[in-house]
Formats: sequence, C-alpha cells, structure tokens
Amino acid sequence: MSLTAAFALSVLVAVAAKTGAWLWQLRTRNAGMVDAIWAWTLGGLAGLYALCGDAPAVLRLLVAVMGGAWGLRLGWHLWVRNHGKAEDWRYAQLRKEWGAGANSKMFWFFQFQNVFTLMLAASAFAPVAYRDTMPPAWAIGLAVLLWFGSIAGEGIADRQMERFRANPANKGTVCRDGLWRYSRHPNYFFECVHWAAYVPLALGAPWGWVSLAAPAIMAFLLLKLSGVPMLEAEMSRRKPGYDAYVRSTSALIPWPPKA
Repeated sequence: MSLTAAFALSVLVAVAAKTGAWLWQLRTRNAGMVDAIWAWTLGGLAGLYALCGDAPAVLRLLVAVMGGAWGLRLGWHLWVRNHGKAEDWRYAQLRKEWGAGANSKMFWFFQFQNVFTLMLAASAFAPVAYRDTMPPAWAIGLAVLLWFGSIAGEGIADRQMERFRANPANKGTVCRDGLWRYSRHPNYFFECVHWAAYVPLALGAPWGWVSLAAPAIMAFLLLKLSGVPMLEAEMSRRKPGYDAYVRSTSALIPWPPKA
C-alpha cells in the first residue's frame, strides 16, 4: 500500500477511535478515558504502518512491536488510573467552562487531538516502515536500548507515583520519591525518549529526518501545551510546597535537585 493510502487509513482509524471515546464519555461523563484510547490508537497506528509499509519485514515487525507494546502499557496504565473514578480535573474544568455546549465541544476537542496523533505516528513510524533498506546494526541496537529504557523508566515513574498516592499520609503533599526527586515529570521525560527511539531506525532513509519531529512534537505538547503548564498551575494551587519543588527540581530531564 502506498504511503498516501496508509496515511488516509490512519486518519480514518484515529477519527473512529476518538469518536468512540466521545460516545463513551457521553454515557459515563468521564472524558479522561480518552487518554488511554489515545495511547492505544497510536500503538495501533504503529501496527498499521508496519502492515502497509514496504520496508524489510523484520524492520516493520520491530516498529509494530515497539509502538504496540508502548501503547498497550501506557493505555492500560491510564485506563486503570481513570476507570471508575471521578473525571480528570482537566476535562471536568473544560466541561464546566463549556456548560450546555460541552458535549459538542468535547467532540471537536477530541478530534483536534488527532492532529498531533497523526503527526506523531506519521513522523515516527512511516519513515521506518517505508524505507528500502535495513539501518545499520548499531542503529537498531541504539533504538532498542532507547525504547527499553523509556518503557522501563516511564513504568518505574508511574509505579512510584501510584505508591505515593496510595498512602493516605501523603495527601496534599508533593511526591519526591525515586525519580520524582530528580525530575518534576520523569514520566514525561521517558515519554520523549520513547519517541526518540525511532530516529536511529530511520537513519539513511530518504525521509529519515522526518523522524526527528516525533520527539520534538511530544516535548512541545508536554512542556508548552497540555502537560506541564496545566498540571503545574493546578499543583501550585492545591499543594502548598509545590512552588518550592519547582524551584529546586528539574522540569523534565532528571538532574540532582538544587540545595
């Protein structure tokens, strides 16, 4: 299948997935579940590009496994975190601000998210799935190392935060346990590393440079748009010690805290 046809199919998949998420939130009044569906959709698009591409089969299989396993893990984590609980404060705030028009605006908000979903998938997966030759062995090794480190690191950060939140004594306090001592958002850091893992696999491909956009897009989303700005404004309001945490701790890249 041509790259153009594969991209068109990815658009249909993404729109269908977010429409399903919108229908789900109509019934449950919990729009936060879209975060899990976002991760699962991206994992599925890795498999779609791998299936449609014309790169060597082993390389396409590697892309499908890397993207699919990442999406499954993150999607399951987000689903468990949100399912059966109160709606994530971000979506609850939007619902309140939008009032009577919340349902229709939520639909278009979900579809707007697809712009970034499709950009991430196309820039990370397509240059690899549609290259003619295998990348160098060292590039494959580097990609697998980055991918494994990102999955492990994000999983560790998520579990550390879950344990912290599960302790009633920590209510209203700032988590500085484990990786959270060195970064205010270690899960976001490893999320960016995950998208960088596809760059070595695209080395030498005609459009390989496009893969650099994936980690840049994710970093922009997390640092400037929907991640850090909204979350830290809320944490600063809710947790008295959060401003001191901001002053002493790196925002993204793990680094020893300031004295």
